[in-house]
This record gives sequence, structure tokens and C-alpha cells, in this order.
Amino acid sequence: MTDSASSPSAPHAFAQQLRDALGTDIVATSAAEIAPWLTDWRGIYHGDAQAVVRPRTVEQVAHCLRLCSAAGVPVVPRGGNTGLCGGATPEKRNDAHPLGVVLCLDRMNAVRQVDTTSNVLIAEAGCILADLQQAAENANRLLPLSLAAEGSCQLGGNLSTNAGGVNVVRYGMTRELVLGIEAVLPSGEIFEGLRTLRKDNTGYDLKQLLIGAEGTLGIITAASLRLFPRNGVRTVVLAAVDSPQQALELYALVFEQCGQRVQAFEYFTQECVELVLRHVDGLRLPFADAHPGYVLLELADTVDEAALNALVETVIGAALEAALCSDAVVSTTLAQLESMWRLREEISEAQKMDGPHLKHDISVPIEALPAFMESARERVAAALPGARLFVFGHFGDGNLHYNVSRPAGTPADFFARDAQAEHAVTDAVLDEVARCHGSISAEHGIGQLKRHHFQQFKSPLERRLMADIKRVFDPAGIMNPGKLL
Repeated sequence: MTDSASSPSAPHAFAQQLRDALGTDIVATSAAEIAPWLTDWRGIYHGDAQAVVRPRTVEQVAHCLRLCSAAGVPVVPRGGNTGLCGGATPEKRNDAHPLGVVLCLDRMNAVRQVDTTSNVLIAEAGCILADLQQAAENANRLLPLSLAAEGSCQLGGNLSTNAGGVNVVRYGMTRELVLGIEAVLPSGEIFEGLRTLRKDNTGYDLKQLLIGAEGTLGIITAASLRLFPRNGVRTVVLAAVDSPQQALELYALVFEQCGQRVQAFEYFTQECVELVLRHVDGLRLPFADAHPGYVLLELADTVDEAALNALVETVIGAALEAALCSDAVVSTTLAQLESMWRLREEISEAQKMDGPHLKHDISVPIEALPAFMESARERVAAALPGARLFVFGHFGDGNLHYNVSRPAGTPADFFARDAQAEHAVTDAVLDEVARCHGSISAEHGIGQLKRHHFQQFKSPLERRLMADIKRVFDPAGIMNPGKLL
């Protein structure tokens, strides 16, 4: 790092250097232009930056990173800003380091190719996920990555966090859909790994290091993604269950009888439903009575509708007869299908309207889900009497969003006022995750939120190896500082 880069006037000088090199239409430096890019979606994290860079080409990304590397200026990649861990928000101003720049790829949003022979879609990192889904659908193919934020999240963020979503039980995490990537390293070198091969057994798979790295190793600028046959027939079942154990036994039956037709198997509690109905208009629960929990099951296939409906009728009939659910409703129209999904997908938005929650995106072995939920409930109740639990998630792949809200009647900023209560609750939940041999982050990443717990729960060997990889890719340490490691 040069002396000039760390002097008080240097941030302004470097920002002007960026503008001179890339253009005033690419680099924004005024406080008003930068302000919208400095806060995360939940409004929890706030940072500072000297510029926002919005390139249109991979060459402009490379030029930006070469300049930042030479000056020792940090770079924070940003996608659609839908993350929940503060991973795309710059750090606060620090006199020991120069102000960084936010680099957003929203203008790099071209679908470069859709190949229905190789079944590959090649797209730039700034593409909105829903637009990519539509591009695949227009070609009579399916891009199965699907999550609640798909209308605003961007492909680059999905790749950098290895996003999960609702279809993991059938298609796997984001990294399992990627055949190749194009990326820019901190040095400004362009990694041209945008391959479409299914088989390439020639050593280390470097793209997998960049996927899930949260922008700490480089900037992903494009990717080639696997496409699948379009599922023209979808059926959704909303089943009422009395316990997580009953939901688990229902999953075993459905998986055995329906196999790869199981596209999603979601779970949420009555508390989640009540929260959604309180804050979201136009929804209702399609049962006369409330139940402790609910399973949302989606089956999809390329077969005719009658065959899929017959299978659903048989399986749900068997589940009711075996007391694996208390009641069930099967979608008969697209509107009903979408309404059932909204009960699940609106939970996060309803939580935001309810006030700050302690969010725990965790995973445990599927068979351990019921035991974990019981033990974690007891631990949280002991740590914070009166705490409200909002538990939902991707039951079919072991991922729960185990979220805890303040006791009823307390102010919205309860946890901000009582850091000790926040730490006690989070420690209780994550201790139970570790006891069950689970993960403290299933699909949202580490970001700023979980840095302390990453150090606590990741083994020393894993941390050392990851730090070694970071030094190889980013020896100057400019990429997304303060995140993950």
C-alpha cells in the first residue's frame, strides 16, 4: 500500500483516477450517488465507500481491479443486495485503511447463450435470477435455482454465496448447477473458465473455489449453467402436521414413493403463518383449524397431469391413513398453487415488518431435525424466557431458518439494547447445531454476521487452509475485507 493511498486526501484522488480511467458514467463519487449502496437489505449494516463502480464489460472490471490492487484500495462486490449476513456492505470508515469502492455488476446483465442441445445457459453476473428462469422457459427448459428473492437477486450474488433455495432437494445447491465461470482476479487477470463441459478431469476445480467465496477471492462476471427438462406439470400439497417428527416421517414416505418428482419439501410453523397473515394481505390458511406445523410439498414432472395427480392422491391418501399428517390440501389451480407458496415465501418479508429478528440459517442431518428443534427450543427458552420462535425452511435438505424474535410487548430494538440476550440466544442455537454435527450457515454465507462464530466452529485446519487460499488469490487482501475470514 502506498503512502498516498492512506493519506486523508488520497480517497478523493483515487476516485478521480477511477473516473478518468473508466468514465464518469461508470464511476459515481458523490455522497448522494453512493449512499444507496452502503446499507444491507435488513438495514442492519452500514458502511462507507469513496466510489461506486458499475462496469459494463469484463475488461472494465479487470481495469478497476488492477487500479485498486496497485493502490491497495478495498473492493466490495455487490449484487441485488438480498443477502442477510452483510456480505455485500462495505465496512465503516477506518483511518488505518483507505476507503474502498463498491463494485456492482448490475449493468452486466446479458444472456450470452441458450443452447438446447447441450442444455446450457451462459449469462452475465448482473442478470436477475427471475429473468434467467424466464430465458430458460422461453427455450422450453428449466433453470431450477429458485428462492424467495429471485425477482431481485443477481446471478453473481447467487454464485458467490452458493445460494440454496427451495429446489435443492431435487437439483442441489447453486454450485451443482455450474459448468464454468468467468471471473476477474484481484490482480486484474481474467480467469477464462467459462466452459460447458460435463467432464473435465484435469486437476483442481478452480471455479468451485470462487463459488461460495463471498467475493473474497475475485469477481465472478459470468457463468455457464446447466438446464433441465421443463416440468410442464406441477402440483403443490399443503399438509398439516402435529410435530417435526411427523413431518420427517412424511418426507420419508414421499421420497420413497415419488423419488425425483419431489421438487420441494418445505416446513413452517403455525407461528410463521400467523405472522404472515398479520402482515400480508390477500392470504388465508386453507384449513378450518390451526395446526402446530405445515409441510409444503411440490411435485413436478414432464408426464401428463392426470398421472401426477393420481400419484399425489395415492401418496397423500397413504399419509393420512398412516397418520403422517392431520389434514392436506392439494392445489387444483395455478392461483391456489401460488397462494400456498406465498404462505411460505412471505415469511421473511413479514419478519422484516415485525421488527428485527435473530436469524439463524443452519443445517443439521435430516434425521436430526426433530431432536434439534426440541433441544434448541428448550435452550432458547432458558436463555431468553418469552422469546418467540419462527422456524421454517427446507426440511427436505436439512436446512432450517431458526429465527428468534423478542418477547411480546418489548420494543422493536430489544436485541440492540440487550446484546447479552442476543449473544445468549445465538450461542444456545449454534451450540445445538454443533452438537448435532450441523453447519452454522446452510445457504446465506458468513458475511459480517457470522465471522465470530466462523472462528469458533470451523476447525483450525480448515481456517488455515482457507486463509492460505485467500493469500494465493488475493495477496494484498483487497477483496471484500471483513467478510468470511
